[in-house]
Amino acid sequence: MPQIRIYPDTEHLAHAAAEHLVTVAVSSIDDRGSFSVALSGGSTPRPAYEQVATMELASQLDWSHIHVFWGDERCVAPHHPDSNYGMARQALLDHIPIPTRNVHRVLGELAPDEAASRYEETLRQFFSPEHEGEPVTFDLVLLGMGTDGHTASLFSRSELLAEKRRWVASDQVDQTTGWRVTLTPPAINAARQVTFLVSGRAKAKTVQQVIRGPRQSRLLPAQIVRPKSGNLTWLLDSEAAALV
Repeated sequence: MPQIRIYPDTEHLAHAAAEHLVTVAVSSIDDRGSFSVALSGGSTPRPAYEQVATMELASQLDWSHIHVFWGDERCVAPHHPDSNYGMARQALLDHIPIPTRNVHRVLGELAPDEAASRYEETLRQFFSPEHEGEPVTFDLVLLGMGTDGHTASLFSRSELLAEKRRWVASDQVDQTTGWRVTLTPPAINAARQVTFLVSGRAKAKTVQQVIRGPRQSRLLPAQIVRPKSGNLTWLLDSEAAALV
């Protein structure tokens, strides 16, 4: 069963999410000597990233042992206003002493299939260069969720929901008529910790359906997130949690 944590408003949620990220980072570095995180895009995590950049504990982290990845990316250039990498760079990466080589962005400016292939190669080389059949294992995957139940760039009825082999794939998302590159369910569910960060009353019904409702992951892709041997946590503000 997932752990559910509820906070009174978006400000408290952002602070809790920042503390969560830093706490997992500290634990991972203490236990294994490094920390790997897949960041989420969207408006909800941005304040959390901004808080990480100013936290006293974060300033004490050895960022040379931290590697940053992304759960999904729009197929745009890194300076484009829709770029998830660009948002994280402005909110967090420009303000911390992380080595450039430790930031592993999706090359969204490339053709979608090539960007996905390149990113999968990056993950396989980083996580299991000698055992290509083994799943990727992030220390933390941060996810958002849309009002339609999508997460990362896994949308309702997408063929990627049934993916078993690839860790990364591209998809043309009808909802936005744009191409995306996304982690697939095998990559997400191999993480040690997966954390949803969700806010707003508009998402309350979907949160209830995903957490408490019947299993229908083809319609509610967030339900497909079930870490194989890791932990699942939901961080919610009071409005998003109103029906839970």
